[in-house]
Amino acid sequence: MSSGPTVDGVLVQWGERLFYPSNRIVKPAPTPRLNTLTRRKAAVIRRRIEATATWRAPQVMVKVTGGGRDMKAIAAHFRYISKNGRLAIEDDRGVVRDGKEALHDLAEQWRYGGSLIGDVGHRREAFNIMLSMPHGTDPRLVQKAAREFAQAEMSEHRYVMVLHEHQANPHVNLSVRAESRTGERLNPRKTDLHRWRETFAEKLRGCGVEAEATRQATRGGNRNFDPLWRVKARQDGRLRQTGAATKAGQRYWDSRADAMRGWAHIMKALAASESPEARKLAEHVSRFVRGAPFVREAVRQR
Repeated sequence: MSSGPTVDGVLVQWGERLFYPSNRIVKPAPTPRLNTLTRRKAAVIRRRIEATATWRAPQVMVKVTGGGRDMKAIAAHFRYISKNGRLAIEDDRGVVRDGKEALHDLAEQWRYGGSLIGDVGHRREAFNIMLSMPHGTDPRLVQKAAREFAQAEMSEHRYVMVLHEHQANPHVNLSVRAESRTGERLNPRKTDLHRWRETFAEKLRGCGVEAEATRQATRGGNRNFDPLWRVKARQDGRLRQTGAATKAGQRYWDSRADAMRGWAHIMKALAASESPEARKLAEHVSRFVRGAPFVREAVRQR
C-alpha cells in the first residue's frame, strides 16, 4: 500500500503511541519529512493496524502466574505442570525428559545451580509464566514459539517448560529461576510483560501463526481478567460460570479515550489519502473503533 508523507508521518506519530507504550508523549510537531526510516516505521505500524483492525489477529497471552520462594514450592510446581512426570518437561539446554526421576534431578540442579535454594525461603526464587494462544492454534507451534521466546528472553536463566494441549487453549507453562547465571535477579515489571508479549507474538508469526500483542487499551477492551485460580476452578467445575467483570475508574477511561483519539487521527489521515488501499483501511479502522467495547459502553452511557 502506498501512501504519501502526511499519512506515513501520522502513522508513525500516533501508531507508536498506540502500539508501543514506552512512547507515551506525542508532541504536536510538524509532520516528519519522509525518509527511509519513517517509511520503514510506517510500514511496521500499518501492518499492526491491519492485523488489529482488519484481520483481527488472535492476541497472545503472557502472564506471570506466581512463583516459588523455596525449593519445596518450586519442586511442587514442577510436579504440577508435568502432571507428576507424565508430561515431558524441557529444560534450558533443550533436554526433554519425563518421569519422577527427571523431576527430582531438575529440582536438585536448581537447588545447587547458583545460590543455594533451601526448603524454606523468604524471597522469590522462581517465576511461573504462562504463554497461551486461543483455541484452534496448533499446540506444537505454540511450543516452538515458546521455546524461541525463552531462548531470547531468558537466555541467562535456568528454566523448564511444559506444553499443555489437553485444555481449551494450548499453552506452555514456563518456570524460570529468578537468579541468572551472572547473579542478577529477574524482577518482571509491566514494561517487561509487554515486551514479552511482543516477543512471543513475533516468534509465533515466525512459525506461520497470525498473532498480535496489542494492548487492551489500544483495542478499547474493558475486560477485567480473572486470577488464574478462578480460571482453573471454573474449568474443573468447582466454580460456577459467571460473566467477565469489566474495568472501571478514571485511569481506565483516560487510557481508552486516549487510544481512541489516536485511532481517530490515523483514520482521518488514511481516509484523506489518494491511495484506494489507504482509504479502504480507514473503513476497517472505523468499523473496528465503532465495535470496540469501550466505545459501545461510552455510547450507552450518554
